[in-house]
Amino acid sequence: MNKGNGVIRLGSRGSKLALWQAEFIRYEVERKTGGKVEIVRIKTTGDMILDVPLARVGGKGLFVKEIEEALLSGRIDLAVHSMKDVPTDLPGELEIVAITKREDPRDAFLSLTVKRFEDLPRGAVVGTSSLRRQTQLLGLRPDLRVVDNRGNLDTRIRKMEEGKFDAIILAAAGLRRLGWEGKITQVLPEEMSLPAIGQGALGIEIRRNDGETREAVSFLNDRDTAFAVRAERGFLRRLEGGCQVPIAAYGRTEGAAVFLQGMVGRPDGSEIVRGSAKGTVADPEALGVVLAEQLLAQGAKGILDEVYRAAD
Repeated sequence: MNKGNGVIRLGSRGSKLALWQAEFIRYEVERKTGGKVEIVRIKTTGDMILDVPLARVGGKGLFVKEIEEALLSGRIDLAVHSMKDVPTDLPGELEIVAITKREDPRDAFLSLTVKRFEDLPRGAVVGTSSLRRQTQLLGLRPDLRVVDNRGNLDTRIRKMEEGKFDAIILAAAGLRRLGWEGKITQVLPEEMSLPAIGQGALGIEIRRNDGETREAVSFLNDRDTAFAVRAERGFLRRLEGGCQVPIAAYGRTEGAAVFLQGMVGRPDGSEIVRGSAKGTVADPEALGVVLAEQLLAQGAKGILDEVYRAAD
């Protein structure tokens, strides 16, 4: 492993969680290869615009654009992303070469006043920056008031502790990685809140022509997670979904089989279309397309058309 001065440069966002993820990958690569990995902090547009909902400022790519530019320019050699932040279409010169073993993919409910989501009083204020979560929560409890809650994990938790929200919803994976699982009041089952595409998995992105880095990091790929996430991303790509649309999917790999659940809904939770499908590891993306077509035929097309029209 000889990257110029013998160091692989790893690009990461500067948040506490992003740096935990980068440190984890650095540790694993150095342990496996005996080489040196240096973390390069990169500020992304998504980190800088915190006062506007993601759906209004461009969605997913906001957290990876500047990091991918650093990869393309050669300033860094690899990037570590939360897979739920990675758009389905990557620049042609780049690729995701490994998807790590998934942490708990579910959503977590945090509250200082009640133990369970079901116990929230009528009209309670719930903080989340995700339309996907908003849709499913309002589908269960249309009486709730869902308010945007952007920022790093500690910022979002602090807002709840200051009394701005009766409860907040976060990804269980990030809380567990930071050792904050004690703050989780309830882990929401998939039937209540189907996870975001790729939630809980990390993606390792490199330049396609960089064989050295590929060799150094390919061991990080977790077979079962990779097939499941590829199915989820196939579903998202077919629906042409971004952060402006409430879309969720969760895949599981069992041997040669991949099971996929999907959801499309209206942001106010008044209509939610759900479905599931089974395929094989031979072509997980095709399974995603099959499930997407199934949901489109069940009414998701009308929902998506309406949401996109409203966003124009």
